[in-house]
Amino acid sequence: MRVALYGRTINAVSLPHVQRVVDKLQESNAQILIHRDFYSLLKEQVNFRSVSIELFEQNASLANKADFLFSIGGDGTLLDTLAFVRNSGIPIMGINTGRLGFLSTVSIPEIEMSIDALANNRHELDERSLVKFETSSGLFGDLNFALNEITIHKKDSSSMISIHAYLNGVFINTYWADGLIVSTPTGSTAYSLSCGGPIMVPQSENFIVTPIAPHNLNVRPIIVSSKDSLTLKVEGRQGSFLVSLDSRSETIDSLVEMTITQEKFKVNLIRLQGQDFFNTLHKKLNWGIDKRN
Repeated sequence: MRVALYGRTINAVSLPHVQRVVDKLQESNAQILIHRDFYSLLKEQVNFRSVSIELFEQNASLANKADFLFSIGGDGTLLDTLAFVRNSGIPIMGINTGRLGFLSTVSIPEIEMSIDALANNRHELDERSLVKFETSSGLFGDLNFALNEITIHKKDSSSMISIHAYLNGVFINTYWADGLIVSTPTGSTAYSLSCGGPIMVPQSENFIVTPIAPHNLNVRPIIVSSKDSLTLKVEGRQGSFLVSLDSRSETIDSLVEMTITQEKFKVNLIRLQGQDFFNTLHKKLNWGIDKRN
């Protein structure tokens, strides 16, 4: 078993749990690869008994070398791993040392059990679709995709912006709002949910278009097919706006036309036996909790 490890930070709280991950992998005779920046944080604090530690930096140095990638942190850390996995198909398992951990479903007490489950093939893969962002200027380069959402925000102003939306060239609406979210089914429980968007099961082949603080009582989130093409144009007093793909952001101006489609490839999230989407909703978001049930 070849396992790659990635994390953003290390602190006194998470350090013992990282050591547990490393100890269990070495006990399982796993080959360990660690992201170079993460290793620089760990090397003086974690005991690596194995001499077979390899380092990786980019997706090219990870492809064909790892069977699994462990994200150690919160959901933001897991979203970072897309830059390394891309279209390789390497399954991602999120070990939650952060707060909520909706995507990072492995809790701290489950660390050893989850590694045993992978070693003994007692797991399943959840294919998750991605949203793709394109402009004529090639904004975001070859990292122009997101697992959760693409968001258009106002920038450097308290004034609303207007976002013109078209589906396959057909005008949908002009949103007068603080911004607009185009969410995948995976992202339906993230930013879109906090703005009033619906929850969508991960296997749905749709996007959710959710306005952020719209100045219209008759404007609500809408679900569109992810097989279609969504085009956005934005205007505002300031002339510059912010576009975010998950946690990555760039500035655009009103001359930029944005095209949003579904990415051709998908990513695999590891699901252990006994886990499912609705169970996670109940545990993490208290969805459906009712004292009558």
